[in-house]
Amino acid sequence: MTQEDGELDSLVRTRIRALRVAQGWSLEELAARARISQSTLSRIENGRRRLALDQLVTLARALDTTLDQLVETAADDIVSSPMIDGVHGQMRWPLKAEPGLTVIRQRLTGPPPDNPSRLRAHPGREWLVVLSGTAILLLGGRRLRIETNQAAEFPTMLPHAIGAEGGPCELLGIFDRDARRGHQRGEGGEGTRKAPRSEPAG
Repeated sequence: MTQEDGELDSLVRTRIRALRVAQGWSLEELAARARISQSTLSRIENGRRRLALDQLVTLARALDTTLDQLVETAADDIVSSPMIDGVHGQMRWPLKAEPGLTVIRQRLTGPPPDNPSRLRAHPGREWLVVLSGTAILLLGGRRLRIETNQAAEFPTMLPHAIGAEGGPCELLGIFDRDARRGHQRGEGGEGTRKAPRSEPAG
């Protein structure tokens, strides 16, 4: 067994135990769900029994996961730095596990536009949480006040715009691919709402 194989073997055993504990199950309970003996499960977790593919498949099913997830190796790129968009006061992080999603942090200082023609609509969905301050979300014909630690989720086919109320406001948002493309087009296109006056987050 190579060092790499040994590390994966140890990781899988640790993961099985961690998943069992997270479910609040004893060795006996997981063994019953997986239809293996308690002593076999104990030896698997403690490294005293060789990992067999058929048992891993059974354990993955009992733990409500997949074999791929059970044997997944640790990712090399754990920490990532944001892409800075100083023009729009944004930091962006693509999610490696979900390539269609982007996390955006933005600091807003101005109110939302008062002209309905400056609201934008496009395919997709957005989710955002207010980290500090108070935000005003214009959504269709509604005006929603979102305070610190409150979140909003909405389909972006509804005309929308967002701004700050009573001082700077900092947001963290998750955009799917369609929503992100819609905003990228809106930032430079004619007849679309310009982003509220903003400052780089940080």
